[in-house]
Parts: sequence; structure tokens; C-alpha cells
Amino acid sequence: MEERKQKEIEYYDRKAEEMLEKSLKDIRGDFEGFVFRDLESWCFCYELLKKYSKNKKVLDYGCGNGIHSIFLAQYAREVVAIDLSEKSLEVARKLAERNGVQQKIKFLKMDCENMNFEDNSFDVIFDGGTFSSLDLKKAIPEISRVLKKDGLVIGIETFGHNPLANLKREINKITGKRTAWAVSHIFKEKDIAFARHYFSKINIWYFHLLSWLFFPFLNLSAFKKFFKLVEAIDRKLLKVPFLKKYAFKIVFIFSDPKKES
Repeated sequence: MEERKQKEIEYYDRKAEEMLEKSLKDIRGDFEGFVFRDLESWCFCYELLKKYSKNKKVLDYGCGNGIHSIFLAQYAREVVAIDLSEKSLEVARKLAERNGVQQKIKFLKMDCENMNFEDNSFDVIFDGGTFSSLDLKKAIPEISRVLKKDGLVIGIETFGHNPLANLKREINKITGKRTAWAVSHIFKEKDIAFARHYFSKINIWYFHLLSWLFFPFLNLSAFKKFFKLVEAIDRKLLKVPFLKKYAFKIVFIFSDPKKES
């Protein structure tokens, strides 16, 4: 196995072990502690998933602790969730069981860059921020391959053009809160350009130009009204085309995969 993959696995195994030491009932977000319903970007992404996943076969691509798999299981006909971190899958299986959806989700240890699925296997593929851990030159062709011709890739990624956010990521790398690979492979415009080689249609929505600065305070209930105000300001600012590049999060849909003849 490549060294960079092993380091990603070790990082997420460690995160998962920390989570396993806590009570499962206290797990409401991902490994970084975000409660997704608090963020406009995630609310928007979840609405897309709710709309397009109904009665579909869905792949949770890099499922992590399975928090999104549980959401998907409420709407999808079938959810398949893959990850290379065995410890993450352990957390995911326990969370699914606690939420009573274990029968609707199949958790598999699998490499996102080399999936063991047949062509045209899924109606919807969900990416919940996995791209930064991957070599997209390998991952995106695989996603296109296993997606049905009329299927959708629905995803949310951190965007990598905001210089202040990039500085924070470098600090996170030094302190061990992010791997070196992930910091240097945050999703960028060049990756969108690459994805266009494999998908004929790409739609993107932009979020959190300023509001990301206040993420550390989201656990303070009294702060949430102010945060919503900042998100509203972001909506106005991100209508300006040249500012979109500096959004902290993007939500996207890739569709009409270009299949090899």
C-alpha cells in the first residue's frame, strides 16, 4: 500500500479510536465534531440528497464514521458505504445499529481509488469531503465508471483558494490535526476542470466566505443567531463572481458521466 494511503488510514483510525472512547449517543457529527445541521452548506447538501436519493441505490464514498450513511438510509432503497479505515467502519456499524438502520447499509472496507464494483452500479454517489484524502486522477474516473449513465454525484468539499483558510490548514498539519496529503490536496478549480473530462454536466454552489471564521463558536447556543446573520451576508457576497473562488465550502452535482465506448 502507498505510504500516503497508510498515513490517511492511521490518521482516521486514531480519530475513530478517540470516538469509540465516547458514548455513541454523543456523536452527532463527523470526526472533526461538526454538527451538519448547523451549517447552511450541509443543510443544502442534505436537501439535495433527500430529493435525489429516494428509493435509489446510493454509495457513501469514503463514509468515515457513517454519520451520513445513517441519513441516507432514511431515504435510499439501499446504501453501500466504503472506507479504508477499519476503525472508522467499526464506529459506523455501531452508529447504524444504534439508529436502527443497520439492515439498510452495507459497510465495506474498500479503496475509493480502486473500487470492486461493476460498471454502472449506483444511482447516486455521495462524497462528504473525501476528495482531499485521494488522488483524484485515480478516483474521479472510478466514480464515473461505477455511476449509472443517468446517475448523480452529489458532494460537499472544502475549497482550497482562500489564503487565510490555507494558512490555518498549514497550522493544522503542523499540529497533527490534518495529514500533509490532505492539506496539499484540498479541492480546487483545477480539480473541477479535471472532473469535466469525465462528466458532461457540473453544477456548483458556494458557501462560507466569512462564516467559516466563526466555526469554532458553533457549540455556543447563544452564538447561532449571529452565525446565521453572517451566513446571510455570505449569500449576498457570493453572488459576486470573483469572490466565489474564495468560498470555504462548495456543494456540487456531477452528472452525465462520459462512458468509454
